[in-house]
Parts: sequence; structure tokens; C-alpha cells
Amino acid sequence: MADKVRMPAVAGTFYPSEDSNLLRTIQECFRHELGPGKLPPATDLPMPRALVSPHAGYSYSGPIAAHGFYSVSSLESIDLAIILGPNHWGIGSGIASVDGGLWRTPFGDVEVDSESVKELVRSTGIVDVDERAHSKEHSIEVQIPFLQHIFSNKFKILPISMYLQDILTAQDIAKGLLPILNKKRTLLIASSDLTHYERLSIATRKDLQLVKAIESLDLEKFYEVLESLNVTACGYGPIGVLISIMKQIGISKGRLLKYATSGHTTRDFSSVVGYASIVFET
Repeated sequence: MADKVRMPAVAGTFYPSEDSNLLRTIQECFRHELGPGKLPPATDLPMPRALVSPHAGYSYSGPIAAHGFYSVSSLESIDLAIILGPNHWGIGSGIASVDGGLWRTPFGDVEVDSESVKELVRSTGIVDVDERAHSKEHSIEVQIPFLQHIFSNKFKILPISMYLQDILTAQDIAKGLLPILNKKRTLLIASSDLTHYERLSIATRKDLQLVKAIESLDLEKFYEVLESLNVTACGYGPIGVLISIMKQIGISKGRLLKYATSGHTTRDFSSVVGYASIVFET
């Protein structure tokens, strides 16, 4: 029986739908004035274990995301990319992965690690297999072409969609993922944009306070800043999972690689979305 294929939901809108145009766009993200300014692979960098990465259209957040993926290119290979993203559509289960198969982008197919999915579902009791939750969602999908650019298609993915994003849920997912991280060469990606539709000065002030909590791996402070400042980060649950896991594997802090907003590309600073690329290294 042929593998199930999850077709791309946002190819042609968030990023180009043709492989050569997509390659050109990704290379432009790396070379962009808001990007790292050079193409991968990186050399002589610490080994990344995890990223916070934005997920808007590449013309908006791609150069900021490129900072994290440039860091990742210092790795020779990975076995598994665990990619957590918010469920913007509210479709399907509150916490959902998929039961194997392939995810397609213009660069080809990557395989879902069905063994890891089954282990996570079994160990947590809160993760469901529900392909509907992923059917229209872009937050996980847009990370994959960057990974394919660096590692070709020689890795598997564990996609986790989070509609429920509270601190207890984040801790439960982290607990279930920890054994998987210890078995494989794994990269963890928390897909999130930050403040939505505020003036540049307000968005920057809020976001940089949130980034400090992320860098310090202070889970309680992170959720406190979210609530007290009303930071409208859409993927705060995935970031919460990342923070919890990094502390448990002995990572002491994160490092902000780049912060910018949609205003820096559109030149409209009256209503921006914040983007941060944050790396966690051994």
C-alpha cells in the first residue's frame, strides 16, 4: 500500500510552489540584509539542539528564520526534526500528530517517524492522531523546506499541532518527548510568531521581554510575561514545550540570533508582527 501523502497547504502563498523558485527564495532569505548575510553550511558554531523559529510568509519572516537554520547547518545530519506549531484553524484535536506517511513540499517528500508518533501518543495520553489538525496549518509546513535545503530529505519529522497551549499541557508533551530525544539525533523546533498587530515600539518592548524569559528558560516567567503584557504570540505552547525540554536535558540558556518585525520588510510600522530566531546549543 502506498504511503499517505500530506500535500502542501501553503505552497504558492507562503513560499513558492516550484522547486527552483523556492530554492532561489530560500537563498535570498540567507543573503538578505535581515538574514545572516551568507549561505549555509556554517562552520565552527556550537551544536544546536533546538530553535524558536517564525512561520509567516517567507517574504516577511524568512530572513529572520534563516538565522536559525544557518545555525542548524553546522550539524552534519539529523535523524528527526520534532516540529511543534500552533493550530491557527482550530480544526481537529487539541494536541495532534499524524499516523505516518509523507509530507510533500516542492523539494520532495519527507517521512513522518511513525514509531515516534506511536510512542508519544502512548506515553502522554493527550496526543491524538488527527490529520485534520494539520490539513490547512502552515506553522509546521513552512519550517520543512528550510530543513530540506540543509539536509536534503534525509531526515524524518514528528509534527505536533497544539490548539491547547497552557503550561500543564506543554509540560506533559515535554515529558513525552524527552525519551524520543534521547534515542535519536534530534532537532526540536518551536514554530511561533510573536506580538501581532501592534505599533513597532509596543511590539518590540513586549517581545524583547518575552525573549528574555525564553533565553533564560524560565517557564513560569514566560507564561507570566505572556499574560501580564498580553503578548499575542501564537505559538506560545510550542515554546513552552521547548523551554521545559531544554531545562531537563541540561541546556542552561538560549541565544537570540535575530529579532525583527513585518514592518522591517513592509515599511509599515503602525501594525507589525514580531519575529524572533532563538537557538539553544550544547
